[in-house]
Amino acid sequence: MNVVSYSTKVFLLAALAASLLVSTIPTYGQNAPPVSDDTHFNMLVLGDSIAWGQGLREEHKAWYLVKTWLEKNSGRPVRERVEAHSGAVIGSVGGSAGNPLPLQDGEVNRGLPSVNDQIENALRSYANPAKVDLVIVDGCINDLDARRLLNAVNTPEGIREVSQQKCGPPMESLLSRITRTFPSAHVVVTGYYPILSERTESDLFMRALAKRFYTGAARMNDKQLRTRLIEISRQWYEGSNQMLAVAAGRIDEQLAAKGSRQRVLFAEVGFLPEHSFAAPQSRLWGFDASTIRKLLVILTLGRVTLKTNDEQRNQRNSSCKETFRPPAGETKQQKEARDARKPDYALPAGGDWTPEPKRRSDVCRCDRQTTENSHE
Repeated sequence: MNVVSYSTKVFLLAALAASLLVSTIPTYGQNAPPVSDDTHFNMLVLGDSIAWGQGLREEHKAWYLVKTWLEKNSGRPVRERVEAHSGAVIGSVGGSAGNPLPLQDGEVNRGLPSVNDQIENALRSYANPAKVDLVIVDGCINDLDARRLLNAVNTPEGIREVSQQKCGPPMESLLSRITRTFPSAHVVVTGYYPILSERTESDLFMRALAKRFYTGAARMNDKQLRTRLIEISRQWYEGSNQMLAVAAGRIDEQLAAKGSRQRVLFAEVGFLPEHSFAAPQSRLWGFDASTIRKLLVILTLGRVTLKTNDEQRNQRNSSCKETFRPPAGETKQQKEARDARKPDYALPAGGDWTPEPKRRSDVCRCDRQTTENSHE
């Protein structure tokens, strides 16, 4: 089974384009002088599950492929720092009250540390931030809340609007901060993908899933639900790409106006309709389940669970169990606070389920059975 998706390859090639610039141009950002360093090439990875490489073994993650390509073609060892993790929001500077959550397995879905927090965390690892050569970053789908893309109560126009709000100014502000903080680094911003398309199957399971996620009062038939969800995905894909590209372009123009050779590039994920979830050539993670078991999930409102087919499922479940393990002597109030932090991954009864690029996914990031056992 192919473990590197089309989207991963696009991510890789775009990052390599920037890397080629880094390796062939004596790059010094804004006013930063050349920095004497060892032979290492320093690469920093910021963002959410896409940048992290959710569900993949390390050697299959996109940032690792970039690393190995650079080492092979530049002759320099690459020293990576990966701060990205599943569920991260862009956030704002100081917006998470001092980054209260400890470092955890990046497979565990959580909003914090935000991408802005990740910058602060990364700075603790660099005696001189000007030694960072390349930053790979993504973000904004968790600020929007990916569940909106699976709920037909939302309109395509509304999704387009919120995509522009969450992926435009916040990313532009983030990129401005990144380029100031790491003044010698090129920056590659990666885009997202449409979840559903006209090539997505319209079988009983998919129709039932659409109904389970729908929270509207007005009745919608199967065809109406499918049509709207497909258009929502299209508007998300186009709207987020547009705003991320604009954000990258604006910061790049500002750097050029100051005479900087530092670059900010946007890498679009070229997802075709047949690559969407449950499509003939799907590039998204699926489930290890028969049709009968999928139907049981619907009929039991999530009490019967589905297992994802990614490479890190067992590790992720163990990490989830450890993360949400009840402390000794936990009070009722403490349990309520812990449960509020713990995402609900029941499928398909309204849990936080978001298909992501195949062999880079955070579909069902913690199986429900694991998270339930962690506090029983």
